[in-house]
This record gives sequence, structure tokens and C-alpha cells, in this order.
Amino acid sequence: MTSPLSAGTSGRMQPIWLTTAELPKFPHLTRNLDTDVCIVGAGIAGLTTAYLLVRAGRRVVVLEDGDICSGETGRTSAHLSNALDDRYFELEHLHGLDGARLAAESHTAAIDLIEDIVAKEAIDCEFERVDGYLFIPPGESLEILEREISATHRAGLTGVRWVPRAPLGTFETGRALCFPRQAQFHPIKYLARLAQIITDAGGQIFCRTHAEDVHGGSPARVLAKGGHVVTAGSVIIATNTPINDRVVIHTKQAAYRSYVIGARVPAGSIPKALLWDTPDPYHYVRVKTMGGPGSEASYDVLIVGGEDHKTGQKDDAEMRYRLLEMWAMERYPMIERIEFRWSGQIMEPVDCLAFIGHNPWDDENVYICTGDSGNGLTHGTIAAMINSDLILGRDNPWSKLYDPRRRSLKSAGDFAKENLNVLPQYADWLTPGEVKEPSRIPRGSGMVLRKGLTKVAVFCDDKGACHECSAVCPHLGCIVSWNSGEKTWDCPCHGSRFDAYGAVINGPANSNLGSAPDASGRFPTVASPKRDASKPQPKPVRT
Repeated sequence: MTSPLSAGTSGRMQPIWLTTAELPKFPHLTRNLDTDVCIVGAGIAGLTTAYLLVRAGRRVVVLEDGDICSGETGRTSAHLSNALDDRYFELEHLHGLDGARLAAESHTAAIDLIEDIVAKEAIDCEFERVDGYLFIPPGESLEILEREISATHRAGLTGVRWVPRAPLGTFETGRALCFPRQAQFHPIKYLARLAQIITDAGGQIFCRTHAEDVHGGSPARVLAKGGHVVTAGSVIIATNTPINDRVVIHTKQAAYRSYVIGARVPAGSIPKALLWDTPDPYHYVRVKTMGGPGSEASYDVLIVGGEDHKTGQKDDAEMRYRLLEMWAMERYPMIERIEFRWSGQIMEPVDCLAFIGHNPWDDENVYICTGDSGNGLTHGTIAAMINSDLILGRDNPWSKLYDPRRRSLKSAGDFAKENLNVLPQYADWLTPGEVKEPSRIPRGSGMVLRKGLTKVAVFCDDKGACHECSAVCPHLGCIVSWNSGEKTWDCPCHGSRFDAYGAVINGPANSNLGSAPDASGRFPTVASPKRDASKPQPKPVRT
């Protein structure tokens, strides 16, 4: 299946980061390779790991399905924070005092590492230290903040302090918690330069290269679409959610869509800070400067995000954006216009912390990193530190806390809740289609139709042509639903996503939506290519 949308980015709406930076281009894989470490995924986790490993003298190959940063890394709001969405008092309940302390220590270290790399490599990526502020909605009790400041101090973040209000000027937050020395940056500028440093140091990056299968062992093998194989001493799956694990990890985390707007405001009209409130769904805020220093054309963009929901279980993106706009305009009257809208995918682990390290039920030389929990840029950097240490045979003080094989009895209730949420989604197999005929589908939209005993996902393009594929997610058989905001097919069970034409753009599914049946209800068959034993097979190239 070819798709004009699948290799660019993981959605139609372009985030500010991808429109204000240039990405280097890399070739696709055209031969077999042998290397020390093969990394699948070129977001912040994959590229930071590659950087640390090449600096340690290891041979590294990175495979990316699209272009670098075309997944979820480029769709964040780019907060770098040790103030965690799930609160330190909750982490202390789930992981004990030592666990909360290690979580604080690791996220602080992740920000420090990014700052060190920026300084050492002279990367121009708008990195700056800013304070962060956690506040409650007007009229609510301060109890959550009182519990949080006590827990942060026990976790070692003794600099967290009360302030009379967040420094916003335009609206009164009331008493708030200040988290000092947080940071923000331009993630695409940072990673674009990191990718160039990796290749200059001898690492290899291949884009538009889909990893179809992963096998651990000695050596590990990654089979790319087209038949080429990368053999390696170790493999790291850094694909937002693992594409090599069919069940285990996906029962321990859930996929959510989070929405973001970028509003133009006069330069300097809003203090630079990271802001978070406490409702459900919550909001997060930061400011990005546009234009050069002192330029008459410079202005700021206020970035506001939130309004999360389970992936594939709502299709109301326009309403979510409008709610963000109303929330922002009520508090920031200097907004001139909305210039950006986009959404991103968040993986929420049941016990609040990422899964980093050896993949459960796999060979010891296969590693994963997933479960960003709304702090993907620091979790991705922590993953790079842990997984590179594991591969290099070094002790890491955080590896046990983030071990994907861990069990947390205290999160059993959330585990049951998330997995019980999945079961009703299979009822979509029994429902009629949204419309009876493709001709009823508006242009530029998609709907699910019933065709015999199965469901078909039909996208009607802007010219009126209809494109059909199976509506059955190839991961575990849920029926996908249309995402009108990003023009994608999203799975409501475990968050797999496909572009409008059915090409996979986000795991855990690792293959496209299947072909739709014909009018008689039969599915087309495609003969598998046969290997010609008379021809010599290519040998791996050591790199």
C-alpha cells in the first residue's frame, strides 16, 4: 500500500516545531548491515541513545519509519520538567519514598544532560532555564498543593516553594508552587543537530525504513521492509510504544490524545515560565519567541495544551481546540490570533512511570522505552541513559525503578480499569456502519461501513474519490475510528494509528490496515515473493 501521507509526520496538523526548523535528510536502508546496536525509532529516545553510544565508541544503526522526529517527539509542547504530571505524593504511594526520590533525581538529571549536550556541542536550540508553577482552579482547596510540596521535599526537591501567585499578570492564580530551574527548548533544532553529530561520529541513520520484525538472540536481527536485515549485539525499540511486544506492555499503559494551540501575542507580554493546573483534563502552558533577538518582526507564541482523551474513543477535535482557545483567551487578553493547532499521543502507564530496559518475555539484548506519562522529553532522555548503561555494562541507579518487568500491586485498580475499558471497544464488531454507502461520506472525511461480516474504513478525499481498507486493527483486532482533527484512523483499544489511506503511523500495530473485501465479500490475495535459491544472498556489511 502506498500512501502520500504516511512518511511525513504522525498527523495532518503541523506543530510549531516542524514549521520553524529544518531537518536533515537521511537515506533509506538498501543493504544488510552488521552493527553493535540497532535502534528502531529516531525521536528523542532513539537519537539521544545513539548519541551516548557513539560517544562511547559503539557502532550504531538507527532505523526510522518516516523522517527523524516525524513521530511524537515533534508534537510535544517541549517542557523539560521534574514536576511530574502524576504528582509526587502518588509516586510515593505507588513506588515508596525511594522510588519518588529516584524519579525526581532522574528527571532532574535528564534536564541537566540536555543542558550539558547543548553546551558541549554548541547546539542552537533555544534552550533556557525557566521556573515552573503548579496552581489550582479558582475557588478550589489548596490540599493537592499542600500534599505535593511535602512529597517533593521528601523526594529531594527541596527548592520547591510556595509563592503568592504564578507570575502571569493577566489573571490571578492564587497561591501556587514554584518548581525552580525547569527548562524549555526547541526539540527539533536540538535533535536535528544531534542527528548530524551522530553520523559525523560514524553512526548511521536510515529513514523511510520500516522495521517489520525484531528477533533477539545472538546476534539480534531487525528485518526491514524490502528484505534487508540489520544484525546487532543489541536492539532498542524506541517507537513511542513498542512494536515488537504484542500484549504485555500494552496491558500496562493506555494511549491518550492531547491537544495544543499556539497563539500569537506581543513580544514580552507574557513572562517565560512553565505552567500547569490541576483539573482533569489539565492544562499546560509555555511561551516561544519567534524572530531574532531585537527584530522588529519578533513576537511570541503562547503554547497551551490539554483536553486529553483516550485515543480513538472521541472524535471531537474541533471542540477540544475551541475549549483550549476559550481557556487561553479568558486568561490572556493580549492574544492576537491562533496560529497553530496540533495534537500528540501520550502513553499513560498504570503506575505513572515509564517502562525502560529489557523487554519482558524477550531475549536480554532487546530493550524498550515507552510510557512517557506526559513527560516524554525527560522520560526519553532517561531512557537513553538507562539503556545505554545497560548495553555498556554499567550500573544505573534508576534501572530497577523503570524496569518494564516490574509489578506494582498498588496500581492493580488502575490496571483493571484500563483493561476493562478495552473490552467494550470490541462491541463495534456488532454495530452497523456509520453510513450505508461511501457516497454519503463528506469529502475530506472518513467513516466506517459494514461490508458483510466485517467493517471497512473508507476515506473520501478532497476530489471525491473513496479509498477503502479494512477497519480491523492488525494489532489485536479492534475496529478503528476516524480522527477528523489529524485525518487518521485511530484504534480505541491500544492506540495504534493509521493515516487516511491505512498506512501505519503509530504502534503497537506494525503493519498497515488490510485490504477491504470486494463486492462479493472476498478478500484479495497477494502471492508471497519466493526466494530464488540459485541467486547468492547478500551478506551483512559490517559498520
